[in-house]
Amino acid sequence: MPTYAYRCPTCDDTFERRRPMAESSDPAVCPSGHQGANRVLSVFLTSGASRPASSSSSEPAQWTGRDGCGGGCA
Repeated sequence: MPTYAYRCPTCDDTFERRRPMAESSDPAVCPSGHQGANRVLSVFLTSGASRPASSSSSEPAQWTGRDGCGGGCA
């Protein structure tokens, strides 16, 4: 069962709940008991796609697509 992040508009608390995908967009009850917490997008780290290390230049590193999936998913 996936984990989704929610934010309560009453107390501004952010929390997670494990729920079926069919219920992911339904409002949740926050840990303080307030009704109507809305789902927020969460950021997570994935593995499998590598990124080149930053060089000493001020330019940000660019993912070339040559690692991980071979560039077929870009």
